[in-house]
Amino acid sequence: MIIRKAPLFRYSDITPKETYVNRRRFLAAALAAPAAVAFGGAKLTNLQKSPLSVDEKPSATNIVFGFNNFYEFGTGKEDPAHNATNFKTTPWAIHVEGEVAKAKTFDLDAIMKLAPLEQRIYRHRCVEGWSIVVPWIGYSLSAMLKQVEPTAKAKYVAFESYWDTKQMPLATPSRAFIQFPYVEGLRLDEAMHPLTMLSVGVYDEVLPNQNGAPVRLTVPWKYGFKSIKSIVKIKLVEKQPPTTWNMANAHEYGFYSNVNPEVDHPRWSQATERRLGELGRRKTLMFNGYDQVASLYTGLDLKKNY
Repeated sequence: MIIRKAPLFRYSDITPKETYVNRRRFLAAALAAPAAVAFGGAKLTNLQKSPLSVDEKPSATNIVFGFNNFYEFGTGKEDPAHNATNFKTTPWAIHVEGEVAKAKTFDLDAIMKLAPLEQRIYRHRCVEGWSIVVPWIGYSLSAMLKQVEPTAKAKYVAFESYWDTKQMPLATPSRAFIQFPYVEGLRLDEAMHPLTMLSVGVYDEVLPNQNGAPVRLTVPWKYGFKSIKSIVKIKLVEKQPPTTWNMANAHEYGFYSNVNPEVDHPRWSQATERRLGELGRRKTLMFNGYDQVASLYTGLDLKKNY
């Protein structure tokens, strides 16, 4: 019997061909969009300014609100802002379980009050070659994880997004070319790092649906797809958990997915990036410029563990 190895997926296999071919067109459309996208979120007040913020000007609201990767609501960058309008985010809860001493369920009210809300201006880098600067609102994920008391067996943290084809009819493998529900994972020390953030808002308002309402992960030193949206489950586990894009194409999307200008995507360089709203390109920084996480990877081959 001859067993043939399945060919590796190409980006154009996973992402619809028109999206892959017309990435520049999508970028141009985002920059040419009106100054504001329909949003209408509630204002968040008494926000603390975080010392973890970068000293950079946030990207324009039309970019942050209107140019998103959220395959549950379509594979085009402009699709989520149009298709997520009626997504129901209340009631909501996040179940935290697994290798913990005190498994807990946090409803939305508890999530909003778990720690003082901070505004953190973070830079972000997408594996596709563009970057933005976003003023997120939230707090370190560690505030939630400490509540459940991880056991000695907890080595990784697995995350799962909400999935309901009644609300998300586009969220099927045949339409989006990935499996659902969307899942992600971090090592426990990465998850506990102060920079790893649970975000509940952006600018000075609650998260809009297309940005991952009502609560999402924000990991600024990793490529954007690691920052999972609309979280409903967190599980602490002993072994490395599966992650959506790694399952779809491990050759191109590693578990770590740290921003690393020295490790190219198989079909394009990661050495430079285009900041949306600017002309030209800029040099990509190791760990997206967040040098304070470098110690997490001491002794780890970051080319092998991409």
